[in-house]
Amino acid sequence: MISLKHSAAPAASHLIQQRSPLKNPGSSSFAPLLPAKPSKSSMFTGKPLYISAIRSLCACTEQKSRGLKVKCQAYEADRSEPLREIHVPDIQQRSEAAQKLKIGIYFATWWALNVVFNIYNKKVLNAFPYPWLTSTLSLATGSLMMILSWATRIAEAPKTDFDFWKALAPVAIAHTIGHVAATVSMSKVAVSFTHIIKSAEPAFSVLVSRFLLGETFPVPVYLSLLPIIGGCALAAVTELNFNMIGFMGAMISNLAFVFRNIFSKRGMKGKSVSGMNYYACLSILSLLILTPFAIAVEGPKMWAAGWQKALVDIGPHFVWWVAAQSVFYHLYNQVSYMSLDEISPLTFSVGNTMKRISVIVSSIIIFHTPVQPINALGAAIAILGTFFYSQRERERERERAFL
Repeated sequence: MISLKHSAAPAASHLIQQRSPLKNPGSSSFAPLLPAKPSKSSMFTGKPLYISAIRSLCACTEQKSRGLKVKCQAYEADRSEPLREIHVPDIQQRSEAAQKLKIGIYFATWWALNVVFNIYNKKVLNAFPYPWLTSTLSLATGSLMMILSWATRIAEAPKTDFDFWKALAPVAIAHTIGHVAATVSMSKVAVSFTHIIKSAEPAFSVLVSRFLLGETFPVPVYLSLLPIIGGCALAAVTELNFNMIGFMGAMISNLAFVFRNIFSKRGMKGKSVSGMNYYACLSILSLLILTPFAIAVEGPKMWAAGWQKALVDIGPHFVWWVAAQSVFYHLYNQVSYMSLDEISPLTFSVGNTMKRISVIVSSIIIFHTPVQPINALGAAIAILGTFFYSQRERERERERAFL
């Protein structure tokens, strides 16, 4: 009997390398044989297996060389009958299921945090209409949270160099512009309207890639942009509380985030920094860029007067609103960047589209935003067009991979 301890199917070469010297070659039993080192792909059963009907490995080799058939049967340690089938758990399927569950948790957390952020952000801006300071506080809170987590070793600090920060600089500039522009937009119009306009980001991505980078797209991709542009236009025209500054803020945010993605793809190739730490570094650099501009545009005098007025109008709850919007802004962005470590950019774009639906619906319910049927139709068309665009881009990437 040959005892195979735990390894389900060791290679014959491993058995030969590890076999013990035989005192009696004619004996029907061998010392237990083990593979030299189990490979990563080897699977383990709960009990040792024994192979019967082989007098010796040498005899087995001789019989094979003569063209004779060799019958091997596997037994569990506590069985006397051969196993008809050896059931090995499908580790790959389990791994895929665990990965899908992990991504699902990331998406659900991302959407929930984003909804909470948008609600508190709008509450703060209604009482304290200073979007530059509000944007600065969001970045400052996130930067402080990450610096403390690195200092206390809750999170591992990233290993960066000058080249890393140099590549991150244009990304941070675009991120700063997009963040401030979106906050300015939400200070002037309803949250739902800002996110309807921001659903047109794929259209900006295609147009910038086409006319500035020279990248070409198949016809279905261009056709998918029509409902996006048409739906956004319809929603804008029928918006009851339309504001040009709010509209332009959302449009500028779209353009800035497109350039942020382009710079990020170009500059961060080969940089081994996790999604969480990448966004932390991005927040710190964006904070350094934004702070002097926030002081120049609004200034401490305006902030002090507005803060006192908000405390009188709202009460101490206003402070908690500011803290909540700052913390949740960092958390939802951090989770979104962590998601990018696990999924493709196209899957991320689909998740981003679904996120906008949850934000639009929840903000309409919470703030009792008046919506006309034609306005809702425009929003639905724009979001549906964004989903179609994501599908066309996914097919395009598959074709590229195949070629």
